[in-house]
Amino acid sequence: MRKTSIKEILTATGGTLVTGSENNYITGIKHDSREIKPGDMFVAITGENQDGHKYIPQAIEDGVAAVLVSHTDGWPGKIPEGYELDIILVEDVIQAMGDLARWYISELGIKKVAVTGSVGKTSTRDMIYYVLNQRYNCGRNLKNYNNNIGLPVSIFQFDENTEAAVLEMGMDAFGEIDYLSGIVKPDIGVITNIGVAHMEKLGSREGIFKAKMEITANLAGAAEGGSLVFAQDDEFLTRERTAGDYEQVSVGYENSADYVISDVDDFGVEGIEFNVAHNDKIARVRLPLPGVHNATNAALAIAVGGLLGVDMNSAAEGLAGASLTGSRLKRIEGKTVTIIDDTYNANPDSMKSAIDVLTRSRAERKVAILGDMFELGDNTVSQHREVGEHAKEAGVDLVIAIGILAANIAEGANGEYFRNKEDFLAEIEKHIKSADMILVKASRGMKMEDIVDRLKDL
Repeated sequence: MRKTSIKEILTATGGTLVTGSENNYITGIKHDSREIKPGDMFVAITGENQDGHKYIPQAIEDGVAAVLVSHTDGWPGKIPEGYELDIILVEDVIQAMGDLARWYISELGIKKVAVTGSVGKTSTRDMIYYVLNQRYNCGRNLKNYNNNIGLPVSIFQFDENTEAAVLEMGMDAFGEIDYLSGIVKPDIGVITNIGVAHMEKLGSREGIFKAKMEITANLAGAAEGGSLVFAQDDEFLTRERTAGDYEQVSVGYENSADYVISDVDDFGVEGIEFNVAHNDKIARVRLPLPGVHNATNAALAIAVGGLLGVDMNSAAEGLAGASLTGSRLKRIEGKTVTIIDDTYNANPDSMKSAIDVLTRSRAERKVAILGDMFELGDNTVSQHREVGEHAKEAGVDLVIAIGILAANIAEGANGEYFRNKEDFLAEIEKHIKSADMILVKASRGMKMEDIVDRLKDL
């Protein structure tokens, strides 16, 4: 973060300075008191289960310079005598973080790319990052920080050396993408796809489409160089349905796309190769990331690069060194087995894609350990069963389904079933053989990394 004065923070947030001086400044912003460094401002977030204000004494011990708070009940009495602390009082700390992030990123004057979609947001964000780094000093979200707290925190990491930023935006309700894009005010918006994630809250794929299109609400207009990049389909992400006051750039396998994908070679867990053609130019891309679906994500990244002056060959060079954040189709060599760790999250589309990666990989026996997928609404039973049927048809040798909802996966795959992880872990050695290649995947709430950790030691 660039040095930021207390006066600037007060102006951006509309806050009140309780103690301290407007002439003081901070050099970082943290929402986790365990990460505080001298010169930081700590934002005391109050949630359903805890009040961040109680961690202010710990932040003081670590040299915090300022705090952003929503109340002064009790905790100021714990400030050591003589300790200089700028206290900024606001009505809503999370809203104030958003207001401050909106001001801060606008002050940096950088190129801004916003990414959303049902599947592949983080992967596409990471690929855009590697492409843009070929020309710019590029920033991106920390970890998977893509909500109304994580996005501002990520923005505060950028400084005057940052030239471009690619920011993923997550949501599970209407209005959230609108809010986040209002903070960023992107030059380029990217929509990866319209799937079925969050169907429970958004009602239908039509609802999901409307929620994702909120990314255009704060997109720069055509006169300012605004662009929407999308993976075209036949129903939602069409040129007609995504039209607005911005340039449209599509990617896909049809010749009607602006960036056309072709000749995909799938090497399973080893990655893919494919061609991308744009106008009269063509590039062969070697992506060290598994999954045919990643050809589309990579093409989106190449299209964004094209809008910002990165030619296709340079983009391909950047993608050749790409790696993904978190446990996304990550190959791990255990003592006797190979694990494909895709435990970050899951929905029906990503489940099927991960299964395809498994079945296209070289291994003596291919095992899929699959858990519950959440927030699928009325389609929960059928979507789980379809995943099981897909695994069976794709040629998975053994499907092990874990969780209450996953009983439907086992039914579709004629696989084995365990109601919970503990039951499976108790007899894991009965089901896993030496030299197996094992996919592990489920929604985040299942915490399937516990199984990955156990598999490493087999």
